[in-house]
Amino acid sequence: MLLEKKKDIRSLSKSDLRLFFEKHDQSSYRADQVYEWLWNKGLNDFGKMTNLSNNLRKLLNDFFVINHVEIDFKQKSIDGTIKNSVRLYDNNVVESVFIPSKDRTTACISSQVGCSLNCKFCATSKLKRIRNLNVDEIFDQVKIIGDQSKIVCNRPLSNIVFMGMGEPLMNYNNVIKAIEIITSKSGLGMSPKRITLSTVGIPKIIKKMADEKVKFKLAISLHSAIQSIRESIMPFSNKFNLIELEESLLYWFNLTKKKITIEYIVWNGINDKESDILALIEFCNKIPSKVNLIEYNPIGDSSFKKANRKVIDEYQLKLRNANIVSTIRRSRGIDIDAACGQLANKS
Repeated sequence: MLLEKKKDIRSLSKSDLRLFFEKHDQSSYRADQVYEWLWNKGLNDFGKMTNLSNNLRKLLNDFFVINHVEIDFKQKSIDGTIKNSVRLYDNNVVESVFIPSKDRTTACISSQVGCSLNCKFCATSKLKRIRNLNVDEIFDQVKIIGDQSKIVCNRPLSNIVFMGMGEPLMNYNNVIKAIEIITSKSGLGMSPKRITLSTVGIPKIIKKMADEKVKFKLAISLHSAIQSIRESIMPFSNKFNLIELEESLLYWFNLTKKKITIEYIVWNGINDKESDILALIEFCNKIPSKVNLIEYNPIGDSSFKKANRKVIDEYQLKLRNANIVSTIRRSRGIDIDAACGQLANKS
């Protein structure tokens, strides 16, 4: 008779763990101890759970495994950015990025193996979407980069951005659960105000997040406020037009009172005309927001070329004149393909 495959213990809730211990004639408080080892300390070895007896450790080992990620290799940029190639329990690979700066350390986290969408300017979109990441796989990326922050910068991780591989809202349940654990006292205890979820904008799920009163920040990967142009560079957006997106973002703001960050890459010959700037201003005037103007990071597609710096300056000037806050985001880790839009499992 074949033995039943062991279950990953981190797929269980604390309530599930309590039931397990009660079923095996153990005190239910053991669940709290195990939960702390798993999610607060990030331990992946039952044998090192030192406040459990040897018999309890054996019991856990008989029934469960702790699937965990491992770093295949790391690359360090000349600007200090570190890209981690993260191998999952099933040998799939994703990438996450540690971005140190003077006043903060940031973890850029992936949510899917590959991507569900087809943004033409993004290297990850060239990869087939294989599967969503599990809660623990999202958590482990944060834990690893948190440890890197302490080692490299001698300070704890300060910020998390879901801007890595995949579309977070296409893995909604696991991403939300991971954030709940990362921000809980029994998890990593990070403030949700220091977490930003970046999405291409799926109106139905943006409204769902607002209804659920999430505490993290929202960023929208916009890149054009003209529907036809946005569809040409982000073909899936024909399913979620700008009017629907505007409505959902206004809904978000009315419920959360949190401004939205608009992420906006400027390309030569695509969205560098005055009409593009005016369309962006009109969009931002409807939605309480601020704009991040992003330098394009090449992925080997000659259709996309970085805009002239004068055009980006013109964007910023006209946004300022319209009383819209904007910043120009400098690329980090571009020499190791770790910058925005470049993650594609290349070493």
